[in-house]
Amino acid sequence: MFGKIRLIVIISGLLITTIGFGQTGTKRLTAYVNTFMGTTTLWDSADLGYKPTRRAWGGETYPGATLPNSMVQVTPVTMWRSGSGYQYEDTVVYAFAHTSKGHWNLCYVPLIAVSGDVKPKTYYSPFSHTRESASPGYYQVYLDKYDINAEVTSTLRCAFHKYTYKNGQGKKLLADLARSNERVNEWKIEKKNDSVFAGNQKTGANFYFYAISNYKIRNVESVKEGDAEVSIVNYIDRKTNDPLEVKVGFSYVSIENARMNLEAEMADKSFEQVRTEATHTWEALLSKIQVSGGTEDQKETFYSTLYRSFLWPILLSDVNGAFKNANGETVNKGFRYFSDPSFWDDYRNKLILLGMIAPDVAADVIKSITDRGAIKGFMPTFFHGDHASVFVAGSYLRGIKNFDVKKSYQLLLNNAFVDGKGGRPHLKEYMERGWISETDVENPRLETVAKAAVTKTQEYAYDDYATALLSKALGDTKNYQALMKRTDSYKHLYDSGTQLMRGRLANGEWITPFNPEQPYFEYMYREANGWQSTFFAPHQPEAFIALYPSKAAFEKKLDSLFSIPWKGYEAHNITTFIGQYCHGNQPGHSSPYLYYFVGKQEKAQKILNLIMSKYYRMGPERLAYSGMDDAGEMSAWYVMNALGLYTYSPADPVYLVTVPLFDKVRFDLQGKKFTITKKGNGERIEKITYGGRAVNGYFIKHDQLQQGKELVIETN
Repeated sequence: MFGKIRLIVIISGLLITTIGFGQTGTKRLTAYVNTFMGTTTLWDSADLGYKPTRRAWGGETYPGATLPNSMVQVTPVTMWRSGSGYQYEDTVVYAFAHTSKGHWNLCYVPLIAVSGDVKPKTYYSPFSHTRESASPGYYQVYLDKYDINAEVTSTLRCAFHKYTYKNGQGKKLLADLARSNERVNEWKIEKKNDSVFAGNQKTGANFYFYAISNYKIRNVESVKEGDAEVSIVNYIDRKTNDPLEVKVGFSYVSIENARMNLEAEMADKSFEQVRTEATHTWEALLSKIQVSGGTEDQKETFYSTLYRSFLWPILLSDVNGAFKNANGETVNKGFRYFSDPSFWDDYRNKLILLGMIAPDVAADVIKSITDRGAIKGFMPTFFHGDHASVFVAGSYLRGIKNFDVKKSYQLLLNNAFVDGKGGRPHLKEYMERGWISETDVENPRLETVAKAAVTKTQEYAYDDYATALLSKALGDTKNYQALMKRTDSYKHLYDSGTQLMRGRLANGEWITPFNPEQPYFEYMYREANGWQSTFFAPHQPEAFIALYPSKAAFEKKLDSLFSIPWKGYEAHNITTFIGQYCHGNQPGHSSPYLYYFVGKQEKAQKILNLIMSKYYRMGPERLAYSGMDDAGEMSAWYVMNALGLYTYSPADPVYLVTVPLFDKVRFDLQGKKFTITKKGNGERIEKITYGGRAVNGYFIKHDQLQQGKELVIETN
């Protein structure tokens, strides 16, 4: 089954050439990026699908300055312990944090300029969106309380703060190191000399900083108010009212390495120089995919989502290659060390997109998770499933081979066969029984935490398939056969009576009573209901459909997924619906494509078009996502479908062809350029050709696209 100016910039060490940047009459692609997309929250019940009694999860994105997959994300905090630290509906700015993901964590080392008498509990400043702006690598906001215009930009491991005081005098920088989106265990800040302060903030990780200011430092003082404490860097005023500029280097290793990072990336550069270089870096990355045709609005959504697809995972190693490994030891292995991906979310599309555009970054991410896995004995997991298997296999089969695949593979085998802490939960039961039973819970509720047994069984079956693909590629016939025998494990949980996936007790009985419309966070299903979870078997779509009496019966059941109304259940991370289908969370994202396998591709496209047109620019400001971006998965879904290529089974080195939004796409695929051309404006695909030859079916192989020819999609 499946012109004129060339700028050479470095993205996380990746050499990229930008062609045509700055040409007269050509709009920069960075100008299409709206970094506020995903920062707003939906409140209208017509959008959410229920009447909210509390804030739903928005996109949880951030508008701050960062580079692709960089260590630093310098971004405003408008609410502590919120998703990214920034929510568009908020009205105050607390500080600029230097790390953000969008998952209620990070937000390390908060800093902000202040003046006058500062109270630790009320130092935050009101702000207005009318005096706020942002673009890739840059953020600006006016702090009304202090009459300060605040600007920030960044490099891979450093932040540059620029504060222009209206009144000029009394320059101060506040550090709220007792706070982050995680529990702070210890912190320290001290003056090193007349222009330097440094310190650290320790949460789960220890984040070190080294800062150089353009004003002389009088002292660093502690200010307390009840149980609140902040540190103030007091500066010595001078006659000229130059902006206060603070350059900050960061490191997870040491203050000395933070200083080294600062000197290497930023020490001799002006604010405008750093900002311009950040713009060039993003322009180079975005230029990997160039589109024409379509509306300006579609281009803005496309390049904004492409931008968001390259923010996570983040860089953890320093300019000299040093990093803290999983044992807390400082090591240097000769590759860039990255954080774990959010595997449950982004294995579906984003990690493959990463490898398509930045294969050297994808390779280093695999080296990083393998390094952590070698210490723990298992490849890292995230939430449910074992989706590093999909990432590693899908990347390797797409030609990314500059990593120790045998070492990575052995860890994946450990995850698949070794029952132990750190691998797959309930693996022993899965291997012995062939499926995972659910706990017998009386009157389960939305918040019930049990085994999420249906979701685990389904996802383990797909992970077995992904690992089996790698077994086959490496010539390991024994493990290939053993894993392939488990790839249809999901069938044990198919209830022919309801024609849905349903939990079973340890004695084999079905969970009763059974309401497939009731959502659960972790009972039978993970963050979904029976309808949303049923249609997941991307490795065996034909075999899955064969569970039904006929293709017509299956089509009717799939129609019901998109037509049975949502009954108003409130779950703040399960939002926005087409019938029972929820685009605001990941579990059902592969469901629309099943129409392809019953000969009704156009029905899938109708749904895809609806999602792309309605579910990414929602709310009164048209800045809301239909749900949480989840480290870029939601964004990557849009990117792939707007291009007309989707990773239906991401472990397989093939793409499902859909109808692109744009008339022409030029794609630099791992250094090989190919084009996509759309003919007609219909939803039904009449013909697909590549290099002038007809493509049988709807899938095209990765290595075909690397031949650099034209993919033509004719529609009616």
